[in-house]
Amino acid sequence: MFFQNKLISDYQEFVSFFLLELSLVTEMLESNNVITFNGLANSSSYHTFLLDEERSRLYVGAKDHIFSFNLVNIKDFQKIVWPVSYTRRDECKWAGKDILKECANFIKVLKAYNQTHLYACGTGAFHPVCTYIEIGHHPEDNIFKLQDSHFENGRGKSPYDPKLLTASLLIDGELYSGTAADFMGRDFAIFRTLGHHHPIRTEQHDSRWLNDPRFISAHLIPESDNPEDDKVYFFFRENAIDGEHTGKATHARIGQICKNDFGGHRSLVNKWTTFLKARLICSVPGPNGIDTHFDELQDVFLMNSKDPKNPVVYGVFTTSSNIFKGSAVCMYSMSDVRRVFLGPYAHRDGPNYQWVPYQGRVPYPRPGTCPSKTFGGFDSTKDLPDDVITFARSHPAMYNPVFPINNRPIMIKTDVNYQFTQIVVDRVDAEDGQYDVMFIGTDVGTVLKVVSIPKETWHDLEEVLLEEMTVFREPTTISAMELSTKQQQLYIGSTTGVTQLPLHRCDIYGKACAECCLARDPYCAWDGSSCSRYFPTAKRRTRRQDIRNGDPLTHCSDLQHHDNHHGHSFEERIIYGVENSSTFLECSPKSQRALVYWQFQRRNEEPKEEIRVDDHIIRTEQGLLLRSLQRKDSGNYLCHAVEHGFMQTLLKVTLEVIDTEHLEELLHKDDDGDGSKTKETSNSMTPSQKVWYRDFMQLINHPNLNTMDEFCEQVWKRDRKQPLCRAVLHVPPHKKQNRPKDQGRYCKRGFIELHYILKGLVAPARKESQGLFRYSYHVLQRKDITECFDLDDCLFYYFTDFQFVHYKNNKKSQQKHFQVCENERIQRSEQCL
Repeated sequence: MFFQNKLISDYQEFVSFFLLELSLVTEMLESNNVITFNGLANSSSYHTFLLDEERSRLYVGAKDHIFSFNLVNIKDFQKIVWPVSYTRRDECKWAGKDILKECANFIKVLKAYNQTHLYACGTGAFHPVCTYIEIGHHPEDNIFKLQDSHFENGRGKSPYDPKLLTASLLIDGELYSGTAADFMGRDFAIFRTLGHHHPIRTEQHDSRWLNDPRFISAHLIPESDNPEDDKVYFFFRENAIDGEHTGKATHARIGQICKNDFGGHRSLVNKWTTFLKARLICSVPGPNGIDTHFDELQDVFLMNSKDPKNPVVYGVFTTSSNIFKGSAVCMYSMSDVRRVFLGPYAHRDGPNYQWVPYQGRVPYPRPGTCPSKTFGGFDSTKDLPDDVITFARSHPAMYNPVFPINNRPIMIKTDVNYQFTQIVVDRVDAEDGQYDVMFIGTDVGTVLKVVSIPKETWHDLEEVLLEEMTVFREPTTISAMELSTKQQQLYIGSTTGVTQLPLHRCDIYGKACAECCLARDPYCAWDGSSCSRYFPTAKRRTRRQDIRNGDPLTHCSDLQHHDNHHGHSFEERIIYGVENSSTFLECSPKSQRALVYWQFQRRNEEPKEEIRVDDHIIRTEQGLLLRSLQRKDSGNYLCHAVEHGFMQTLLKVTLEVIDTEHLEELLHKDDDGDGSKTKETSNSMTPSQKVWYRDFMQLINHPNLNTMDEFCEQVWKRDRKQPLCRAVLHVPPHKKQNRPKDQGRYCKRGFIELHYILKGLVAPARKESQGLFRYSYHVLQRKDITECFDLDDCLFYYFTDFQFVHYKNNKKSQQKHFQVCENERIQRSEQCL
């Protein structure tokens, strides 16, 4: 008996957490105003994004398809089907590749070529191919057409293998791309193709230049006011060079090439002569001088500033260690990057052939300098002296690394079950200045919304987590993100589809000035009546916002009476639990930074005491789990949120614990009376029957008997108005032998059966018991007992697993069990009519 009770208790705890997590995900997706494109059955890998704000379109490259989504609503889209031929697919299959995951045309390059065309490249079933896409002169032209009469070789533009990353940039009709140039995926290079010049690339088979890299992104950044000095920067990660690190390690890199580099004359012909690379450091200082490094560069975002030559570089990093798992975000200044590229070159010297700073004479002009009138008299790289070319060939790496701003990450996440994958940043105007809001994607399909707030100076930043949003129903890696400042929307790509969500959701921060102020969201401010979108042009006297300090005592003190006048108060709930079972008290503050403080108050006693966590009471992020309930656990549980010295009550839960012995006596009493009651033929119910449930309610001294009376009376009145056959349809399967009057009786018994079945007193082999068991526990957790009375009998009979949860949250569900049940219900309804 002991083991049976413990098994039931453990099962209840599992169901409790399962249903809670599922309901949280569903509620978050509904409240986020998320719009999701769930992909096509014959496509996947929605990884390649191109945002066009002027046309209000988002172009997405996927498997065998290219999409054009409306930025207002991605449900409105056009598509181009671009598969490979059967011959190419068969060749790919014969080469030993996977017919579904590799032998298709995965779009890897999607760039704006000119005002009327895009340039697209795909893997082509391990045979890269490129072409042009016509989009018309104006958005109203509504043109989205593949130029299938003109295909180009995609080698050096797109990788062969869809699993490999590529980075590309199209400028002035020339495509810069970092990718693998061979079938085996061993010849990695940075290419420049298209245009009128000869293709150019990095040195081949030289690990000092590139050592098995994984390219992340490419960006054009001006060096000066002279366009001849413009440089293209590539961000990538690669294996550390021999002698650079003990053992196998990964290093994050930034590489540069001059836009007007055309290669050497006698050496490095059709090869870059201005290529240089440096290591990006993102680490946390540790004890004994040992740093914790985040070396796996995942994504880069450039935040433009007033000076186009000095954007702020945001980088997302993860660890390469199998022991320590974590993610970090680091910020870099382009002035620091340029300082490193003007520093010493890495050189191998000494008895151990170690990497040391080069101390010899550096030839003129300095390798890595673009040929222009700004820094010298050379008009082309083909005019550079031989010693410059020779030095550039043997010294592509810089000795000093690039350190982040403040020499440490601005955000770190460790000891979590996810890692960062993507980042976009929005600069937002607030009451007290500008703030950078980061949207960080993870490998479990969530997005973190984080704001950088200065502490004492703008160089000492505090990262405040505003929201953690679930954007996909199933955990999936976020592989692409774009932000539209014009539409104020965020667009997210994954293997399964594309999702759109707003940058701000001010309404979730509550209905009081204090809650809005504590949120510290630069997008939102208190406008006098609600937490709404902040606009810099709004009247100063009506808005309340404090991003830097989040101090509601200062900014909302004059509005306290106003909030109370509008009825702002905490939520109150009543929960019933059976003795020796478990129950969960759910309470989650809206603010990510608030501390939850629980108090307990026994019935009819004023003093409140702080709840201590032990084996009996377990605290989670979502609330309190009370194990093995006892009568002494009955009382009031108050959930408070504390932040910045401001405390507010969020929830008051009144827990009623039902005594086991009294419950069993009451149930046996009812069973004894079943035989006589089923013999009655009258549709009316006696007063003694109508108040039967009051005996049970009085056992727990329930104060809301009138509410229960009103509800049951409504059910009885509703059933008396319904046709006879229709009323029968709502009677649970194990009561079908009774007349329609039993519908009202079921209303009285329903609450008792909830706990009766939860205790495991009904044999779980009966299908109707299994269905009622699982749904009853869901009803308890949702604090809405009345729902169980309004369900069709098919829910009780067929939903013997957790499928009812999906049915309730998704009315369009066409699951097998539900369809069978629905067919039976329709047939019976037709017979009735």
